[in-house]
Amino acid sequence: MNETSPSQLPESVDVLIIGAGAAGLMCAATAGQRGRSVLVLDHANKVGKKILMSGGGRCNFTNLYTAPENFYSENPHFCKSALARYTQWDFIALVEKHGIPYHEKTLGQLFCDNKSKDVVDLLLAECRAAKAQVRTRCSIQSIEPLQQGYLVDTSLGRVACESLVIATGGLSIPTMGATGFGYEVARQFGLSIIPTRAALVPFTQHRRQLERQQDLPGSALAVTASCGEGSFNEQMLFTHRGLSGPAVLQISSHWREGQAVEFDLAPGRDLGDWLLQRRAENPDSHLHSVLAEIWSKKLVQYFLQRQGIDSRALKQYGESELATIGTKLQTWQLVPAGTEGYRTAEVTLGGVDTDAISSRTMECKTQPGLYFVGEVLDVTGWLGGYNFQWAWASGHAAGEVA
Repeated sequence: MNETSPSQLPESVDVLIIGAGAAGLMCAATAGQRGRSVLVLDHANKVGKKILMSGGGRCNFTNLYTAPENFYSENPHFCKSALARYTQWDFIALVEKHGIPYHEKTLGQLFCDNKSKDVVDLLLAECRAAKAQVRTRCSIQSIEPLQQGYLVDTSLGRVACESLVIATGGLSIPTMGATGFGYEVARQFGLSIIPTRAALVPFTQHRRQLERQQDLPGSALAVTASCGEGSFNEQMLFTHRGLSGPAVLQISSHWREGQAVEFDLAPGRDLGDWLLQRRAENPDSHLHSVLAEIWSKKLVQYFLQRQGIDSRALKQYGESELATIGTKLQTWQLVPAGTEGYRTAEVTLGGVDTDAISSRTMECKTQPGLYFVGEVLDVTGWLGGYNFQWAWASGHAAGEVA
């Protein structure tokens, strides 16, 4: 890392970036490559903490199928320009340039073969090559606009800059150092904040429901989770606190308190028709043993008990009765107690209102030289590498002009 010591902190730079995460480091490398003098400051003890913990330690760094439709924002068109000008293919080329082995897991999700640190090392190598300096353990005390540029008072001294880039992320995972600092800067300069909430986050359930599910934590199954306009066909996982897994994390971005979430527990099939077909093939089979072909034994027992259904030989049910059983077992409507909140949320929905930001440059329209990139903006991706691609694309967009 091209770090500065406290005594070497420059008095002025062309570009000062607050936040040494994915978007900030990408912005630094891009601006430095244009010959700009760049300094990145972060209050944490090391850079890229969310990168390091992402993807189970292997960093799901982009998605092959990234498109504007994979993002939430009050202005769904805002992300289009940056995503079109720095695509998933551009970042994949960068990964390959650095010789980082990677693989596709599912649904276009690309992961490092080895560890997330490979991506952090890539970004720091790009910053070094561009002569961008990175400084950790540095808190920001105040930001003052100048006639041209900004004067930033830090715990390591004052820095004047021509361009100031806010890349501080959202509120998710505060143990990683997440704060609302970026929103405070936005408010200081008169920008609006779209209300924030935890997203890509597990659901919690009421105590009585958890007691009925006490044997299920660790059990998983494929479902289609639906709520509002959202619908996702992925895995659901029972936990000691409620429900998790990709399907639940995805649908949490659509859920509001008090709403029901509908789970299709046998996606891709009509369970009633399937049970009738299985009865025709083997009428002596018992209901629970047939259902164990698609669910674990624990799940079969729970789903039958939840609906008060006795397991008998299939031939002992009438056609309409078996069809009704299939319908009852297929669909589960649940009103979650809540979510696990920012503590475990992967991202923050909402953020700096993009109406005040140029979609081409990420510069504030009313405050020249002030830029916002990454999660701090009201742009939030699906689970699966989309949020990293937004970080790369928005950071690159600002770095090309800051």
